[in-house]
Amino acid sequence: MRVFEKSHKLDYVCYDIRGPVMDEAQRMSAQGMEILKLNIGNPAPFGFRAPKQIIDKMSGGLTENEGYSDSKGLVSAREAILGYCRSKNIPCESVQDIYTGNGVSELITMSMQGLLDAGDEVLVPSPDYPLWTASVTLAGGTAVHYVCDEEQNWYPDIEDMKKKITPNTKGIVVINPNNPTGAVYPKEILEQIVQLAREHELILFADEIYDRLVMDGEQHTALASLAPDVLTLSFNGLSKSHLIAGYRCGWVCLCGDKSRAKGYIEGLNLLSSMRLCSNVPAQSLIPEALKCLDSTKELLVPGGRVYEQRECIYQALQEIPGVSAVKPKAAFYIFPKLDKKKFGLKDDEKFALDFLKEKHILVTHGGGFHWEEPDHFRIVYLPEISVLKESMKRLGDFLENYHQ
Repeated sequence: MRVFEKSHKLDYVCYDIRGPVMDEAQRMSAQGMEILKLNIGNPAPFGFRAPKQIIDKMSGGLTENEGYSDSKGLVSAREAILGYCRSKNIPCESVQDIYTGNGVSELITMSMQGLLDAGDEVLVPSPDYPLWTASVTLAGGTAVHYVCDEEQNWYPDIEDMKKKITPNTKGIVVINPNNPTGAVYPKEILEQIVQLAREHELILFADEIYDRLVMDGEQHTALASLAPDVLTLSFNGLSKSHLIAGYRCGWVCLCGDKSRAKGYIEGLNLLSSMRLCSNVPAQSLIPEALKCLDSTKELLVPGGRVYEQRECIYQALQEIPGVSAVKPKAAFYIFPKLDKKKFGLKDDEKFALDFLKEKHILVTHGGGFHWEEPDHFRIVYLPEISVLKESMKRLGDFLENYHQ
């Protein structure tokens, strides 16, 4: 009997945010168990709603956006994105350098598929947003993970990065603000990364989807703004800042020196054309959305929902013996550390699965973000404070007698 297996291209591709532990959570849900899902940064299930003018724009314009757009996107959308780039000092020259996408995820995959051949390497942070590693691998390349240092606020370890650059390295991925740690990188760190790219003739890939979700008076610096002479792909979108993750609305801008990237750009144009275009109704929201950049700022200051939930989860974690965490400065995530010796940790996925089965709370283990030690996990702190307090009470109860 003929058997159809998955492609060997997927042998080393993983996406554990929706992996085996998530599968078990779905099985439990199907049996009628209530599962608190703290594994995905999806605002809508937790009561967050998009600005009204965005919803009105979408619903009012549906009949005008039934056809395909240009493969790169509506000119009006790309003009608005170009204006946003200029407000952030991102050196994007033209709407022709901008591609819209069905979220940033599609564009990350496209950017790797258009660049990499077997043997090529890309530096990716550890911990990372796992789609980056998966996309590098699926494109035939090798993701080489540089360390982000927990003892230094989760900033990239520049010396470690230097050691991992080889003649096969094509680029460096920088996720800032960072998922899963919530770190916001200072300008000085970013300048050192730019200098490495400059010296070694590398492409920079700047994932900045959370740049409008920063707290504590921190200032986000766009990586491309520091690198006018370095080819930089700057990724952003509306999923998080405008709370419309399900609409799938993102973009990538080609910035800096494109003079030696003619072939790569041809590849991106080909891949963009092959998928015809991204979601046109979602594209139509971009001009309106980029006029209301302050729509979620009230969530990020004292008294605001995201700010207060961040405070709640951070404080609650400090009170659980054997758990520590660096306070996040942006986004919706915290990446706590478990005392490996106290809990006898050998397998962080087993920890997440055991916690799920006993307490019905779904988190993502650190290995899902390519963190090598089995001692971290990510919490999404989007639920309301009462729910977060209950979840941390269950975590404390679970860990009181837990040992692998």
